[in-house]
Amino acid sequence: MQSINDLVLVGSRGQMGALIKDRLSGGGVNVVCLDRPFSRDDLSGILDKAGMVLLAVPVAGLDQVLEYMAPYFSRSLVLADICSVKTLPVNKMQHYHQGPVMGTHPLFGPSPSGNDELKVALCPGHNLREEHVQAVQDVFARGGMNTFMSSCREHDQAMSCIQSLNFVTTISYFASLPQDIDLDRFATPSFRRRARAARKMLNEDSELFSSLAEDNPYTGQMIRRFKSFLNLSAAGEFELLTDKALWWWRNFSDRQGG
Repeated sequence: MQSINDLVLVGSRGQMGALIKDRLSGGGVNVVCLDRPFSRDDLSGILDKAGMVLLAVPVAGLDQVLEYMAPYFSRSLVLADICSVKTLPVNKMQHYHQGPVMGTHPLFGPSPSGNDELKVALCPGHNLREEHVQAVQDVFARGGMNTFMSSCREHDQAMSCIQSLNFVTTISYFASLPQDIDLDRFATPSFRRRARAARKMLNEDSELFSSLAEDNPYTGQMIRRFKSFLNLSAAGEFELLTDKALWWWRNFSDRQGG
């Protein structure tokens, strides 16, 4: 297929949907927005012209949206999503669409800074040919985003570390702090920085991170792994744990500053 010029974005009113719309439109992609409520009468005419449908909806809403829209998908349409987990949404899209399916995950938030690298993981589903992959890569490139390929399994394993485990350990840490000690009197600058980051996570994003942890099939495995290292800590094996933790910087010299 040629490059995708007409893209239907489902969920453009969400924060990430709005960002994707602005960036793709700015790159010359004709973005047609579909937001609830929309009628079946609109779908046929809109989808007939589209080369790609991009779902910017939560995992919990995918079944309802896909069941509603799937009868109007052409076999050549590329169906994609931007969910933060990939195994579950890709399986759902494959269930409803026999054409090419691509899972995508923009690895940045809805308000990236000018210094943030706008990376997008691409996780192929079924019936994708190389021309489909190149067309999806081109769409994101026109929006100023850099893509790389990954399997759904590799992606979700990585996100179980970067998102799920970070959330689980943060809430567990602050839940474990005793309330009968005035910790604020003794707080160090590094503790206050951690507390500020945790406060945002818990007050603004806890529902999001909870759903990400629940939807990721590798979260439980990663928590059990973390628990085994906590057991080493409880046994006083701090030197061993420090040595193991240093693999991140020891093996990757470019991480020294990041």
